Amino acid sequence: MSQTRKVRKAVFPVAGLGTRFLPATKAVPKEMLTVVDKPVIQYVVDEALDAGIEHLIFVTGRSKAVIEDYFDIQVELEQTLRQRNKTAELTLLDSILPVAGSTSFTRQQEPLGLGHAVWCARELVGPEPFALLLPDMIMKAEKGCMKGMVELFEQSGANVVAVEECAPDQAHKYGIVGVGEAIGEGFAITKMVEKPAPGTAPSNFFINGRYILQPEIFPILSTQERGAGNEIQLTDAMVKLADSQKFAAYHFKGETYDCGAKDGFILANIAFALARGDIRPSVEGPLRALVAGLK
Repeated sequence: MSQTRKVRKAVFPVAGLGTRFLPATKAVPKEMLTVVDKPVIQYVVDEALDAGIEHLIFVTGRSKAVIEDYFDIQVELEQTLRQRNKTAELTLLDSILPVAGSTSFTRQQEPLGLGHAVWCARELVGPEPFALLLPDMIMKAEKGCMKGMVELFEQSGANVVAVEECAPDQAHKYGIVGVGEAIGEGFAITKMVEKPAPGTAPSNFFINGRYILQPEIFPILSTQERGAGNEIQLTDAMVKLADSQKFAAYHFKGETYDCGAKDGFILANIAFALARGDIRPSVEGPLRALVAGLK
């Protein structure tokens, strides 16, 4: 196992079609839809960088080249900004530009599920532990979710998944974990069940889209049979990995917004706008008026 090594790399599976946001996603990848004034993918990348991640690995698909362009220099735009003395805008663009050579892109040619997307990154990850961040999920907390997960990984040496609590009667909608002994800001995982039948869930802690996994997951994924939805499911592979390696859960206590769904995307825009000192004064009043007018 590579459990003593630092988590340096993060995988972002961004090959999804974004059908829930058609017609917008006919031309714009769902990861590039903006929450206030930043693409969704920027929030997720910022979370990874804040946790000390050094290498960003994007698993893309057709029509996703704009993501690669976004994380690159745009010469014409920057020249125009310099000519117009737009120093604030230039500083902003410079702040989101990754270090040269710190981003990699690979293709998932077929939509065969999250497990397959992760497997497509195997050569870029290599023989070391890695973070996995689902790009639909953006999180808001005093301490970043991935930062807390890295701390738990270094403390426990286990594979780590982030979890949150749901209403017990909603557990059948999620991947649920069993609760073991406390470890730091989390606990040992005793079992993992994908969408358990109502009334059979081992707890109400669900996996929320953040993972730190050992590279031993890749050989399992290479032979993993298709599961739910006729796709290669990551949870199925993690269950097999748990036969030989420890898993721990980081209990995330902030707010999570599923920007892959319309309601989550709208709520994220409201929450992040209200958190901005330059925007809240102009939107809070109209928002209150809208809410007051609900019948």
